[in-house]
Amino acid sequence: MKARPPVAASIEASGLTSSLVSSAELAKRASKPYPNDSDAYREARTALLEKEIDLRRQIWRVAEQRRALPPGGEVTKPYEFLDKDGKSHGLADLFGPHDTLISYFWMYGPARERPCPMCTTFLDALDAANRSLGQRAAVAVLGRSPVSRQLAFAVERGWRFLDFHQCVGDDFPTDYRGLHADGQEWPQLDVWTRQGETVRHFWGGSEADGTNDPGQDARNAPDPEALWAMLDLTPGGRGTNWYPKLSYG
Repeated sequence: MKARPPVAASIEASGLTSSLVSSAELAKRASKPYPNDSDAYREARTALLEKEIDLRRQIWRVAEQRRALPPGGEVTKPYEFLDKDGKSHGLADLFGPHDTLISYFWMYGPARERPCPMCTTFLDALDAANRSLGQRAAVAVLGRSPVSRQLAFAVERGWRFLDFHQCVGDDFPTDYRGLHADGQEWPQLDVWTRQGETVRHFWGGSEADGTNDPGQDARNAPDPEALWAMLDLTPGGRGTNWYPKLSYG
């Protein structure tokens, strides 16, 4: 697989940078008052819109740079996963007809009485998205508990569009940072590619661990969780000590 040129160079070579209308000009054109806006509000909102346009462009550039990554590490271990019927699969089998696989290892191992609320919230959104996402890439939810246990919770939660698999042994979750040396599980979002019989690790969200700024949790950019993305639009934001629960009474 031949890597594309770095995104900055490709943008410069294409002349895209010089062809873009400035974010300040776009914000000025698009900014229109709502009923009873004050001048101060409209001025501040226009300035914010300029930054939002800059952010949108940066997100696009980062996505281009991510797609231009050189080939990742080849998967050489014969990892094994069980489906709902108890049938054994290798990692390559989870791709189905696609050449891209998105996997999510969730914190619902045999020692946990209930699944992790944060993992559950993420899968709430992924279940709905997978109706369309599954047209472009395979999606697999991986856990250390038997699939029957995972599916029982999926039914309780109302999930309908996710495929669950049990990791056979702990090699896979250990190698790909889902199971730590102290026995603690950690959620992992990974993307894999397949060319013929060769499977490679393309991207892993775990690389954000330890990159958090003071007072914040580690997170990927853009944040893949709809809950947090929507809260970022609100005056209260994410809060400083609020986390989702499995139920709210």
